[in-house]
Amino acid sequence: MPAPTVLVCGLGPGSPGRVTEETRAALAEAPRGFLRTRRHPSASLATGFASFDDIYDRSDRFEDVYSTITERLVAEAIEQGEVVYAVPGSPLVLERSVRELRADDRITVVALPAVSFLDEVWSRLAVDPVDDGVRMIDGHRFAQEAAGERGPLVVAHAHAQWVLSDIKLSLDAGSEQKAILLQGLGTEAEKIVEVEWPELDRTLEADHLTSIYIPELNTPVAHELTASIEMMRRLRRECPWDRDQDHASLRRYLVEEAAEVLDALDAVVAVADGPEKDIDEAYWKLESELGDLWFQILFHAELASEAGRFTVANVATTLVEKMRHRHPHVYGDADYSADTAVTVWDELKAAERKLKGEAKPSSSLDGIAASLGALARADKILSRGSRSGVEADFGAIAVAVDRLVVDVFQAGVAQGSSHDADALGLALFGLVDAARRRGLDAETLLRSVLHRVVATFERSEAAGDVPSSWVLG
Repeated sequence: MPAPTVLVCGLGPGSPGRVTEETRAALAEAPRGFLRTRRHPSASLATGFASFDDIYDRSDRFEDVYSTITERLVAEAIEQGEVVYAVPGSPLVLERSVRELRADDRITVVALPAVSFLDEVWSRLAVDPVDDGVRMIDGHRFAQEAAGERGPLVVAHAHAQWVLSDIKLSLDAGSEQKAILLQGLGTEAEKIVEVEWPELDRTLEADHLTSIYIPELNTPVAHELTASIEMMRRLRRECPWDRDQDHASLRRYLVEEAAEVLDALDAVVAVADGPEKDIDEAYWKLESELGDLWFQILFHAELASEAGRFTVANVATTLVEKMRHRHPHVYGDADYSADTAVTVWDELKAAERKLKGEAKPSSSLDGIAASLGALARADKILSRGSRSGVEADFGAIAVAVDRLVVDVFQAGVAQGSSHDADALGLALFGLVDAARRRGLDAETLLRSVLHRVVATFERSEAAGDVPSSWVLG
């Protein structure tokens, strides 16, 4: 028995005049046919074909669109023996649905050559893609695929304003950067407009026949990230202080920079509803502190690279792979709540350890860093224990707090026994749990109170009236 077949044909870049005779015949003779979308000038040639526009309209992610289209076409091909599938442009150029079909071993895919939108681009711009070394980029993945590129680039799938905006924001380019917007090539509504980079998403209303040509990128995407890596390598070669450092000597700087990032985050939260000037200043500070933290990450990655262990690129790759694996509700078909996501995260993490041959954790609390601040560590211990069915004994904690009120705060722990100190520690543990149960972070709460205490003290001190006790203003 012949394998079920999907015959894929292309509707060309625009007007029906660009559709090949072979494709016209396939469309006319098809007993059963489907259009990826009717939003194309040549879709009228596919008389009686069903479209997948409803899938686009109800899906939030393009990955869902293409997987659904694949399943529908495969099912139809198995039932009918053969179906015809018509796509815009050429089925051989930047057509992800065809790529998914070809990866499915339940069917045979036959793709008819067709005129691509790229042929119209080369014609209108007088560009030879081979001689000029043009690279084709998917607009949905511009930041990733254009990283490090200088151009020239053709950016396809620029079908909506949000795609144009994402492309624009992925490159920190001023008005000196130029781009050419191409729309409706090969149709009566054809537009070719050169724009300055800040106007990329403001010049015309994008549609399914919109693409971008970038002759040259003045500043490649991810240029600054690459520059920061090169800077780190140069510092290791030429700066005596940087050459002398190792993982151990840098440890305290990592802690300090992380703490300064927390301070900057607090400032951003504090001015959220304040004047724009204060918000700008807070975010500038956060940007600066994140840069200092990034430097520490670069430093440790460079040391590891020099030791022949891994590079910063390996760090990024490992992060992406880890996050994709631990977010099946984002990168897969799973669908669950935030609470379930945390449980699944722990389960997947344990499975990863087993796959790597790591020793089985001796405790459900393994992996909680001992160097965390005590409040933050207590919160993690309580959260991890709660997921394992372990809850704090509030009866004992309540007794401890009552005793503190009567004994410790009146007599003072300084002159008390170890029992008083234990009671105080237990009370702190209980307060962390009380905050956690209310969806609050004890570390943040204490930092907020300390901020107010310090502010009050400094105001009094500046006025020449140092308070005799810690009070909140």
